Amino acid sequence: MRRVATYSWGFVRVWTIFSIIGVQIKQDLGLNETQFGILVATPVLTGSVSRIFLGIWTEQLGGRRVFSLLMLVTAACVFLLSYVESYAMFLVAALGVGLAGGSFIVGIAYTSYWFEKEAQGTALGIFGAGNAGAAVTNFAAPFLLLAVGWERTAVVYAAVLAVMAVVFWLFTQEDPLTRTRRGEGGKATSARAQLEPLKHIQVWRFSLYYFFVFGAFVALASYLPRYYVGAYDISIALAGTLTALYSLPASVFRALGGWLSDRYGARAIMYLTFIASLICLFLLAYPETRYVVQGKEGEIAFSLAMPLWGVVMLTMLLGFFMSLGKAAVYKHIPVYYPHNVGSVGGLVGMIGGLGGFFLPILFGAVLDLTGIWTSSYMVLFLLVAVSLVWMHGAIRRMERQRVPELGEERYRYLPELQEPAQAYAKQQQSSQPGN
Repeated sequence: MRRVATYSWGFVRVWTIFSIIGVQIKQDLGLNETQFGILVATPVLTGSVSRIFLGIWTEQLGGRRVFSLLMLVTAACVFLLSYVESYAMFLVAALGVGLAGGSFIVGIAYTSYWFEKEAQGTALGIFGAGNAGAAVTNFAAPFLLLAVGWERTAVVYAAVLAVMAVVFWLFTQEDPLTRTRRGEGGKATSARAQLEPLKHIQVWRFSLYYFFVFGAFVALASYLPRYYVGAYDISIALAGTLTALYSLPASVFRALGGWLSDRYGARAIMYLTFIASLICLFLLAYPETRYVVQGKEGEIAFSLAMPLWGVVMLTMLLGFFMSLGKAAVYKHIPVYYPHNVGSVGGLVGMIGGLGGFFLPILFGAVLDLTGIWTSSYMVLFLLVAVSLVWMHGAIRRMERQRVPELGEERYRYLPELQEPAQAYAKQQQSSQPGN
């Protein structure tokens, strides 16, 4: 598992490479904010849509084969990026680079089969910590870009990815489920059977959660360098470093999120994630504002503005809670759908990844329309609010279905405390006359 997490670092580093070299490409080609948002988001489109197919193929062929082949194909696409010159061809090349993003569901399915249900949250959290590769890109790529140019930066990333593909194939084994199926001569589950759980609205609700905790993570990791450079007039190297401060906690604490989900329940962690994120996003979204108050001796003027250090601290805190939420979402999947981790996890990952595609475009478009730098945080605030309301409504409905006697005790129990709730209902029944 530690090996898979290590290799996932390389994939995420490649997936977010446009967040850094894209700034230089924007200047070279004279792109506007919307065009830049599309360029940064395009790799995420491929990485998102491919996840559901890669999840199914992983169930059928085994994660070791799919993961190794995917790394080699992505390495070739990144290498070809160094020969591109026009904006249209950059978009085409970005589609190929985006295959790196699809690797996540391959690793999730591959990793989950090695562990029991009680430990899967922690295991998948450790694997998901590979998202910290985005922080490595945001920190290291600006210096590499300044030293050798963006063309050679792409070549370096391609070479590293190709080497990791070979190392992964040589030093890993097939997961227990694939080995057992091949040893017994059994057939893999058909794609149609794997897609059967997708008819449940619950799967799509999990997808919306992941649209924020992962999709917004990818979107901000790609968009923050441009935000820092434009809003605070700092260098690209410093902007990349500050973005790394966001990306790192948004990744490495995913293992903690998995452990907390195993111990306290995934729903409780999702509540914590959404409520804390709402607070952070409200503060981040508040634009620089000037006030004039009529005082006793005349007008009193003052302004409210978030300083750069405040934005950095709040984004780090936001990233921390996102990391907990990412682990909590995927804790649900092997528990509810143990035989369809690839397909269900692929759909959730696809929808979440699409957040990383659409949100940077939306950030750029809203910025062009409003001219307010903090408008991107306003978009995310609305997204989290909708997710929290839907989640709480769904949980309350399930509670009332399972324990109708608690219909009037609306806020007595947290969602994870179903056993105490049921015990309370039985106690109430037994205390009634005639029982």
